[in-house]
Amino acid sequence: MVSLDDAVVARLESHGETFEILLDPNIVKYLKDGRDLNIADHLAAETVFKNASKGTRSAEDKIKEVFGTDDIGTIAKVIISKGDIQVTAEQRKEMLEAKRNRITAYIARNAINPQTKTPHPLVRIELALAEAKFHVDPFKSVEQQVDEAMRLLRPLIPIKFEKSKIAVKLRADDYGRCFDDLAHYGIVEREEWQPDGSWIGLMEIPAGVITELTSKLNDRTRGHASVKLL
Repeated sequence: MVSLDDAVVARLESHGETFEILLDPNIVKYLKDGRDLNIADHLAAETVFKNASKGTRSAEDKIKEVFGTDDIGTIAKVIISKGDIQVTAEQRKEMLEAKRNRITAYIARNAINPQTKTPHPLVRIELALAEAKFHVDPFKSVEQQVDEAMRLLRPLIPIKFEKSKIAVKLRADDYGRCFDDLAHYGIVEREEWQPDGSWIGLMEIPAGVITELTSKLNDRTRGHASVKLL
């Protein structure tokens, strides 16, 4: 548990009341990194304050009215997700940039241009989101924000999420060194070993990573991998 002297304040204003909790300052980094946290483990005090700097506690009936519980972990999650955390301008900038990069990378990996059946370059997605004035919330998950990002992108560029079926053929000697990449990029739905010793696998992968996977496999096999879109 962090000391009171080192803690930062998370604040939520609701129902005409102010609710504050004291948090480990590293919570900013943990949230930026996308970690799953037990928030109660990162509190400086298991108390909900009306004014943390003065040590004034919130009334129990008000806590129950607003949060519907007196469980500090549940209350802390609500305050963090819906309220504001006392962070520096630089910390907030870093959190926003990290979350924006993860959102654009997710879209680039999973989406394609349905007109050409090819993935959009990452920079095209970044520029389109900037044009759409997409606002990143540093405390919401990537998954929660991708839907909003896609809604703003569709009027600007042809884009949709799509899975693709591919066939991959590898020489016997190459299969072992490529196994981790195959598992990382998609799901092998069926596989067969051929009489000549080669391996053929039928896979489902995000449409946006076909080029990336093909490049990776060819690097590993010195150009001997075969990837075919089905």
